[in-house]
Amino acid sequence: MTLHATAESLATMLEALPPNPRVVASGNFASPMTALALFDKHIPQWRLWTLNPQPGLPERDGITPETSFVGAGMRRNPRLHYVPCRLSLVPALFSRAMEPDVVLLHTSMPRHGVVSLGIEVNVMPAAIEACRARGGKVIAQANPRMPFTYGDAIVPLSSIDMLFEAEEPLMSGSHGTLDDTSRDIGDRIAARIKDGSTLQMGIGAVPDAVLNALSDRKGLRFWTEMFSDGVLALDRAGALDPDTPLAVSFLFGSDELYSWIDGNPRVRMVRTEVSNDPGLIAQQPQMTSVNSALQVDLFAQANASRINARIYSGFGGQTDFIVGALHSPGGQAFIALRSWHPKADVSTIVPLLDEPVTSFQHTAVVTEQGVAEIWGRSQDEQARNLITQAAHPDVRAELFEEAAALGLRVT
Repeated sequence: MTLHATAESLATMLEALPPNPRVVASGNFASPMTALALFDKHIPQWRLWTLNPQPGLPERDGITPETSFVGAGMRRNPRLHYVPCRLSLVPALFSRAMEPDVVLLHTSMPRHGVVSLGIEVNVMPAAIEACRARGGKVIAQANPRMPFTYGDAIVPLSSIDMLFEAEEPLMSGSHGTLDDTSRDIGDRIAARIKDGSTLQMGIGAVPDAVLNALSDRKGLRFWTEMFSDGVLALDRAGALDPDTPLAVSFLFGSDELYSWIDGNPRVRMVRTEVSNDPGLIAQQPQMTSVNSALQVDLFAQANASRINARIYSGFGGQTDFIVGALHSPGGQAFIALRSWHPKADVSTIVPLLDEPVTSFQHTAVVTEQGVAEIWGRSQDEQARNLITQAAHPDVRAELFEEAAALGLRVT
């Protein structure tokens, strides 16, 4: 390994790569922008594989973006190669279908012969293993600002071919005041969560509202793809189980959150094959999964992936966690969404999806209107509950008519 590599030595390595190499880079909110700019400068044509890519990545003719979960940095990119895949199976892509020539990591500074992947573990350990198995190159951008986290985040320096030091600010953000609709949805879900539950929820107003309403609980645990600043408030309130590590695959939040996780042994970073394994999810006590959707139809099918047939995001971990949670003793899987889409100005509860289905068979669908019980109900009861408890009042009469036309007995 070349420690303290310069931009010049990195450029020399990049120029020696095979034509049109596949580069798997840290994604989500931890892409190493300084190194990626050098890649863009010195590789005329390449494939850039990132998970949930954010704005600011290199984008031009000659770069083919690849992903199994589309983020804001790739939506509507005409060169996008979207590969549908459940998140739990994405690591297998690197050894079976989309082998990397280069893996580009964003890491902490070295400590005692190792670096940490910090806030983004996810699919990167599998990418490293697949790349090394085929003789590819593993390059790390070591950043003094990257927190040092434990678990599967630890990478030995012996697994890295070149370490390039570059300081850059981490992408961070905090959420403002919660709106009334998010609070209503969050309160309804929180009312169903008991002491000792294990939580999975993502980023956004509704997950924040749920966590905000759980400060009086005790013994809460996390087994999740990601968490944000809401965990800090629960920790201060004494709501977390102090003896169980917080299992998480990637993080995004404020600088305060990043300071809290730095060197914190309570935070256990886990690779995707672990965090999203439905069998392991099912072993968590009272596993409670909260996910969102763009639409839900009267057969309780959810579309969380596409708009007008164009890919918006992807399967992500929604299917993994719904299946795992429903097999957990006392587990629950919620789909949370507004009853009315504010931008499109349409109902989010529809008669029948005309988009591909992302998930189905949830415990309940929750909107600001109420909680529509799904699991264990007949298809007629499911449809009736969705109309009367989740749909906006302005569309209920129409939905009753559409339900009858679909052969559902809802009256």
